Amino acid sequence: MYSLTMHAYSSSTRAGRHFSFGASVEEHLPEQVGDMLPSFHRLFRRILDASVPTFAAVRGQCLDGGLELAAFCHRLFASADATLGQPEIILGVFAPVASVILAERMGRGPADLCISGRTISGTEAADLGLVDELADDPTDAALAYARAHLLPKSAASLRFATRAVRLGFARRFDEDLAQTEQLYLEGLMATADAKEGIRAFVEKREPTWTNA
Repeated sequence: MYSLTMHAYSSSTRAGRHFSFGASVEEHLPEQVGDMLPSFHRLFRRILDASVPTFAAVRGQCLDGGLELAAFCHRLFASADATLGQPEIILGVFAPVASVILAERMGRGPADLCISGRTISGTEAADLGLVDELADDPTDAALAYARAHLLPKSAASLRFATRAVRLGFARRFDEDLAQTEQLYLEGLMATADAKEGIRAFVEKREPTWTNA
């Protein structure tokens, strides 16, 4: 992920073929998720508070919390053969941040990623409005965009502009995320199916659903 600050950029990249798979499945177990989920959600609030443009450069697989983070950025660059998705529902749970941000970014229809668990290519994600730009090298594309469109601008003005364009969204996001987090921790995790789905994955077996 890239954030533009002052008249330079800072980047966070890792070696490997994939963008991110998000938090480990084990961290979603009932005894851990109560700490993990609020901590993860604080990351998004910190990004909003920073008021700097953020980019994601995606190649390989970008799933679960990885896609939540990428979709939260102002611009998402991806390779055509990247794989993006929110497969949490397959494990009997859902993605709180994606439940808020994907509908905001893509509209209600395409945000079925959260309830279907299907994965899509970078090309389809661009057609749906999730990816802003396809590129053979999304990192180079993100940096080229920044150099051409952001770095020549006033850093102070960019901070104000970044905050201004997300004022309404920031209010909605904070309120909606608090509600989805509560729905997850107090509602979903009280069901047998949520616990079963996570434990079945960890134990490498098919889940047995019992809740109606």
